[in-house]
Amino acid sequence: MSAINDAIEADGGKPPASIKVWDPFVRVFHWSLAGLFLLAYATGDEIENVHIAAGYTITGLLGLRILWGFVGPRNARFSDFVRSPRVVLAYMRDVALLRAPRYLGHNPAGGTMVVALIVTLIVTCTTGYMMTTGTFWGAKWVEEIHEAFANLTVGLVVGHVLGVLVASFEHSENLVKAMITGRKRPS
Repeated sequence: MSAINDAIEADGGKPPASIKVWDPFVRVFHWSLAGLFLLAYATGDEIENVHIAAGYTITGLLGLRILWGFVGPRNARFSDFVRSPRVVLAYMRDVALLRAPRYLGHNPAGGTMVVALIVTLIVTCTTGYMMTTGTFWGAKWVEEIHEAFANLTVGLVVGHVLGVLVASFEHSENLVKAMITGRKRPS
């Protein structure tokens, strides 16, 4: 809230129309990950070199995002948005009742989705890599886990998009635009 108060004082009492929430790294990460996952999923067994390159790039992005979750700006840090299951369930109840509070950064459900997507993508990337090694080459169980987690990630992405739409509707706010510009209204 102090950033909002500082902006009001600097402007002579008029609140700013928008404030910076998402830093450039988070925004580039988000859209790059979305595009690369789509590319990897679409190429699958059809264009193996592209699929593998996309997978390695996703792995690198995940490593950077995890690091950024500890050292990045406030809204990018896990400590700012990872909440207990009780808080997440209470928030989801409030969403269903159309009374969920608005969050400047990730809401409790969004924070849970970030963690879930990171975990499913780590498993997908790890099993993808395992399939390229001599030890696990041709191991059907590794391929099945890889495909299951890739499909689970698709389901989570659908849930993520639906959650963004619901939150955008409930709070009269374009969250897609916010992830492009990095800015949201202060209240």
